[in-house]
Amino acid sequence: MEIKKGIAVSPGIAIARPLVIDSEEYRIPRRSIMPSEKPSEVRRVRQAFKSATDELTGLEQAQHIEEGQIKDIFAVHLRFLRDRSLRKKITDMISSELLTAEYAVSTVLRDIADHFTKVIDTYISERAADIYDIEKRLLKHLLGKKREDVEHLNKEVVIVAHELSPTQTAGFDKEFIKGFATEAGGRTSHTAIVARSLGIPAVVAIEDLTSSIRPGQTVIIDGNKGVVVIEPDEATIKQYEQLKRDFIILEHKLDGIRKLDAVTRDGVHIDLFGNIEFPDEAKLILEKGGKGIGLYRTEFLYLYSGTEPTEDDHYQAYVEVIKTMKGLPVVIRTLDLGADKYTQSKRFVKETNPYLGLRSIRFCLQNIMMFKTQLRAILRASVLGDVRIMFPLITNLQELRQAKMILRDVMEDLAEDGIKYNPNMPIGIMIETPSAALTSAILARDSDFFSIGTNDLVQYTLAVDRGNELVSTMYSAGDPAVLMLLKNVILDAHKAKISLSVCGEMASEPEFVMLLIGMGVRNMSIAPSMIPEIKQVIRSVTVESCNSIARKVLTMDSRRQVTNYLRDAAINVLPEVF
Repeated sequence: MEIKKGIAVSPGIAIARPLVIDSEEYRIPRRSIMPSEKPSEVRRVRQAFKSATDELTGLEQAQHIEEGQIKDIFAVHLRFLRDRSLRKKITDMISSELLTAEYAVSTVLRDIADHFTKVIDTYISERAADIYDIEKRLLKHLLGKKREDVEHLNKEVVIVAHELSPTQTAGFDKEFIKGFATEAGGRTSHTAIVARSLGIPAVVAIEDLTSSIRPGQTVIIDGNKGVVVIEPDEATIKQYEQLKRDFIILEHKLDGIRKLDAVTRDGVHIDLFGNIEFPDEAKLILEKGGKGIGLYRTEFLYLYSGTEPTEDDHYQAYVEVIKTMKGLPVVIRTLDLGADKYTQSKRFVKETNPYLGLRSIRFCLQNIMMFKTQLRAILRASVLGDVRIMFPLITNLQELRQAKMILRDVMEDLAEDGIKYNPNMPIGIMIETPSAALTSAILARDSDFFSIGTNDLVQYTLAVDRGNELVSTMYSAGDPAVLMLLKNVILDAHKAKISLSVCGEMASEPEFVMLLIGMGVRNMSIAPSMIPEIKQVIRSVTVESCNSIARKVLTMDSRRQVTNYLRDAAINVLPEVF
């Protein structure tokens, strides 16, 4: 039995056989094989080379490629694929080092590509791109069956991978995929957010996980404590099966309070809203007892399709959600592309530091026609319900005013076309950077509401990439620097008499709920699946006790001291959740 510790990102317990997969980007983890598996891995390499050669030859013939540069490219690729010495180098690596076909292919070809890039001659150095293309083609054939296994499962499994993308996770069949664990990632990565929305137990940031797993083993994923148990003994399995039953009982108990108000024991109402990524998630907010949508992420329209969405694509998605919510508030965040989320048609230049680059509102202000397309659709939909618009990653007043000016231009265009819209639609911003938090009093003058995006606020305040497993343990919403910024924003919103909510993952963590209430937060927007649990915490406390907790926490000087104190306080209030 081996126990590996990571970061818990989605609660629950899963017990099943593992299915190790690789990401769509072909980042291949180093995995060992048994000596008896050598012949089959070598055969897989030979078959991949043959399939890739046949595929490329067929494509060349189908496209009637006869002359010119494209013909030369095909010739280069085919020459490599027919090179016996290249194939032998790969199969020798499999046999001598007992490694998978995928890892050997990726390692050998990337070594060749690296050699090419160091050659001064431009023509030769540019051939590295051809090598990467060949690598991708071979890996597509090697990994094809594994991907099909994920799509057409007929037995329960837990997914193990170096990294999973949000789109991969969103496509998981919950009937058979009971949980997942990855080597990369953090609590607030988009993959983690999707896992929580789907209710799939998950643990991330586990070092050397994929190399530790063997086919046929039993794996336990504990999404409550951030633990993965490999090949547990019988006593451990029985213990976790009981914990799993207890967790299900708790979930049913929490579902029983979904129709009750989120009101503290001394009568203060806290409004709980839901964060959604896809239109069909809106129903879950109602089922879980939410009061509306506090964050409607709209990037899916760009990321899950090969083409750029039209105005009508936007409009239909918004209409579906607004009608589902039946008059409850719907806060639509304008597109937050950039960083790790791109529409490929707009990714002109690879950025060395995309999180500090052209993303979110900056991206919109440099792609105004795309921005206006979305704004037109939101405005058209605004007459159908309580619709509010929110701009992401505002860092200064100039950005906010420029975004509002473009919105007013779109309003004028719609008026000229005789199209109805709500001219008084509330306009809010996300506070996600230290610059916005420190100047929130200024930004409040031009805003109808604030929504604190704690995920990015923590990341930018602490200079910690929340998706980097090497530093993800340093990421903490309980850091005193973060709490000082939160306090500043909350006070400025109250002084300006504008509404404020917290829509980051901090509001989904039970141990932070009492602190947020004590700091003056009365609106929270969280993953729909977390609404009953957070509602139960709220119904178990008084504002007076929360105020006392906030005063105590704001005197502390370390994140460990803060998080330990908050966890102990939450356990005293609601021990069954922990």
